[in-house]
Parts: sequence; structure tokens; C-alpha cells
Amino acid sequence: MDLLEQIRKRAQMLQMRIVLAEGTELRTLLATEICIHENLAKIILLGNFQSIHEIAVREGINIQGAEIIDPRTSSKREQYAQIMVEIRRNKGLTIEDALESLNDPLVFGPLMIKAGDADGEIAGAINATGDVLRPALQYVKTLPGVTVVSGVFFMLFKDKSIGENGILVFADCAVMPDPDERQLAEIAVTTAKTARSIANIEPRIAMLSFSTKGSAQHPLVNKVINATRIARELAPELMIDGEMQLDAALNMEIGQLKAPGSSVAGKANILVFPGLESANIGYKLVQRLAGAQAIGPILQGMAAPINDLSRGCSVSDIVNMVAITATQAE
Repeated sequence: MDLLEQIRKRAQMLQMRIVLAEGTELRTLLATEICIHENLAKIILLGNFQSIHEIAVREGINIQGAEIIDPRTSSKREQYAQIMVEIRRNKGLTIEDALESLNDPLVFGPLMIKAGDADGEIAGAINATGDVLRPALQYVKTLPGVTVVSGVFFMLFKDKSIGENGILVFADCAVMPDPDERQLAEIAVTTAKTARSIANIEPRIAMLSFSTKGSAQHPLVNKVINATRIARELAPELMIDGEMQLDAALNMEIGQLKAPGSSVAGKANILVFPGLESANIGYKLVQRLAGAQAIGPILQGMAAPINDLSRGCSVSDIVNMVAITATQAE
């Protein structure tokens, strides 16, 4: 059974309540039909009830079984507005402003989660990442002790000798352009949790650089060295090592030569890149040239799972993300 099959089976068992904030978007409705048919989650569509049904009828999409909520007419608006004001009173938010904001499904979705009326949310098929994340960070916020939201990709290879039975986890490929030492350490620790929760992987984390164990001297190398030290302090139980070049992280012979005695060198299954630039380029190189399947980006560090889709996403991408969000919510 491959990773996606495992994730879907877990999602079927969990039956989490997943909000799809872009309820009038065609791919979202097609994905809803599949999710209901496969019993992956309890789907909640946000948007105008009549508009959603008109699109579904016109396109021949069966969304029976999904709950449809119009943020503009929901009976929960007053309750959610009160929550918003309590959270952002020091920012000058008023009840009137909160009620106006709740007309936006991207705001309404996180408030459903905050109030305990949903377990996770997915958006981004027609909205920018910033618009998806902003209300999530304002109201759902990050996990205790975590200050940074980041994004991971699960890279699936046909060659099962790579990583963990053909799985490598790349971070951060989606959010933080230039993380500082503390942020990079937090990314490593939260990625370990994500790998465990989604793929049941025992993390072996390589903190990547263009240097291995002092082979080069540069402030960029020092950042990774210090981030590795901080990550070990945050989670001393983790197998984490760095700074480390990619070949030392993945090739056993090279790893033993460059980092003898390392518990990670040559057998890493999580690769933490020093910045978004290298991570984003890296996952796309592996996807395009090595033929790896890229699952993600999966956002992590939030107090509840809220995932951002690519605006070029396919229907199957949305279905997969529903299942992943459900397992994160566990």
C-alpha cells in the first residue's frame, strides 16, 4: 500500500469535518463528489447555497452529503464575531467590522475551526496564499511554542531505497523565504511531527548546506550550524544532524566519509533546506527530472490544519489534500 492509500484509509476512519472555503469553484465541487463517494471526510462547502447547487446541477456533479453554509446568512455569525473581537480587541476590531469580515469564506472557515465547528480547512484554488493564511494566523494561530508556519512536500520515488521506503520529506518549500536560525530549527522540529503524523516515519533530519561538518566557512553555514543546535535543544529526542551537504545526507558511503559516526548521514528521510529559494528549486528539480511525485505543500505549525492549494491544482490534488488535512487534524 502506497502512502496516499494509507492516508486515505486513515481519513476514512477519522471522518473529520473539513471546510472547503471555495464552494463555488468547479474543481472544488468535483473533488467534493469524489470525497463523498470515497467517504474521506465530512465535507463543508462555503458559499451561496443557490449558486453552489446551480453549478453542481449544470455540471452534473453530485454533492449530496456535503453540508453547505453561506457565511452571509449563517446563524453562527454573531458567535464568531464575538470570538474575533475577543482575539483582536487590542487591534481595534469592532463587532460591526467582524461581521463584515465574516462575509469572506476565508475568514469564516478559520472561525469555524476556532469555535470547534470544523476540524480543518482547505483553500487556495482561486485565492492567493497570503489571503488564505492571513485570517488563519489571526484567529487559529500557531501551535504553542511555534512562531513560524512552513510548508512541506512528501516526495515519492519509485526507487524504494531512497529515503524511507521511497519517501523523502522536503521543507520549507512554500512559506518562509529566509528563515533565521530559530525559525529554521522550528521548521525542522515541526517537519518531524508532520512526517510522523502523516506517513508514520521515524524522522532522520539532515540540515542542508553547501558545507559538511566545517568543510566550508561562511555566515550561511553558521546559520545552519546554529539552527541544528537550537533544534536539538527544542527536541533532544530527534535524530538531527548538520550542517550537511545533500550527497552526505543521502549516500551512505559519502555520508560515512564526510560525517563519520552521524546517525543521519547517508540515511536521511527529512531534508531541511536553508531557505525557500533552494527548497522550492530542489523539490521541482526532483519532481521534473527524477520523476518523483510531489504531495503538497502541506502547511504545518498551525494550531489546526489549514492547507493552501496551488491555483494550478487538479481535482485529485484537492482530494489528496482533504485526506491529508483529515490526518493532520487527528
